[in-house]
Amino acid sequence: MPDHAISDDPAVQAQLDRLATLSPGADILGLERITSLLDRLGNPHRALPPAFHVAGTNGKGSTCAFLRAALEADGRSVHVFTSPHLVRFNERIRLNGQLISDEALAHYLSRVLDVAEGVGASFFEVTTAAAFLAFAEHPADACIIEVGLGGRLDATNVIERPAICGIAQLGIDHQAFLGNSLTAIAAEKAGIAKRGVPLVTHRYPDRLTPVMRGAADRAGAPWLPMGGSWDAAAYRDRLHYRDQHGRIDAPLPRLPGAHQVHNAALAFAMLRHQSALPVSEAALKAAPLWAHWPARLQHLDHGPLLAPLPAATEAWLDGGHNAGAGEAISAFFTSERLGGRQLHLVIGMLANKDVDAYLAPFAGRIAHIYALPVPGHDHHPAERFAAVAAQWNIGCTAHDSPQQAIAAIAGRGGPVAPRLLIAGSLYLAGEILRLNGQNPD
Repeated sequence: MPDHAISDDPAVQAQLDRLATLSPGADILGLERITSLLDRLGNPHRALPPAFHVAGTNGKGSTCAFLRAALEADGRSVHVFTSPHLVRFNERIRLNGQLISDEALAHYLSRVLDVAEGVGASFFEVTTAAAFLAFAEHPADACIIEVGLGGRLDATNVIERPAICGIAQLGIDHQAFLGNSLTAIAAEKAGIAKRGVPLVTHRYPDRLTPVMRGAADRAGAPWLPMGGSWDAAAYRDRLHYRDQHGRIDAPLPRLPGAHQVHNAALAFAMLRHQSALPVSEAALKAAPLWAHWPARLQHLDHGPLLAPLPAATEAWLDGGHNAGAGEAISAFFTSERLGGRQLHLVIGMLANKDVDAYLAPFAGRIAHIYALPVPGHDHHPAERFAAVAAQWNIGCTAHDSPQQAIAAIAGRGGPVAPRLLIAGSLYLAGEILRLNGQNPD
């Protein structure tokens, strides 16, 4: 799908314009183009620091955040490659913990694009190559690599010998590329397994056991699922983790949502089952409180976008867009948290996402739906959300912009400050953060 990345920096924008010309956005998975591109660059992916490779339908970005937090708490320097960006393209590439500068970003994109003629590389493949080139040329103790789409044929899967591989929650998403069943999707995600490299995963339904075990066996990778080689649970307001190395009693994650306990535990398990970098128990205990990952149940400041609303308004932002995300996000909004009230839902979703599957868990918790477009992308029309609202016997209104939606909520008045959830798309989430003055850093 097209990315429509733009930059305020003229040098970066010039390279993004070149990228748009050379890579018109063809969505064809495969390793041939990225392999050819990296070969022209001297194969920088073979000179990376120890790599932590993370796949999954939901939670892989949060797992990366916990990995980074633990490694940095232990005094390690860390490169990070994630996608998509929310506000600035630079968010995709961190060098030693800092967002890549405009100058460096323009430099590495230029070097990749200078050799990309005739390869037909996609937007993501060029970005991946630029990240690997930057990582190879800047010393660090580790690099954390998030899979873009799937796993087996994702551009990041050219990494031949990562320190460890991890797979977070599985769910139905990107069916056009990964298949329509959880079994097919699991097989694609498990394609990141490498010979001799532990494959650490969440706990999955029993029907997926043959898929995961088969993929690991074919690759020659030890499979370490949650509930077997390691386990974790939250009780008495603590994260309790155990494996053959012992037990860890850690704080609950600062990132909101019960699902973040499993993402933090997956990061623990990845760190504890690799041998490239020893990590102290103190660093692991610090990670749940240090990790930050924007637009994942992020509590919004009372910034410029929310200024028309009462100061006591609670507003949450999440870019989740599939059934698993809907379940995790809705579970956060318990009756106790809502205090007997309902949420005002501001939402925009890409046209290839399943509105019904995402919204089903929110039934009974929504007061009104405010439908938005996702500018620059094919998206569901307001009528699609109105159909759900009609089933729930609540109202739905269409708005051209987030500002209009917020104004409509403010106009409803009432004696109690409203509670908002802005959701449905990471692209929309990025626009919300920009308008509210909360750019990721």
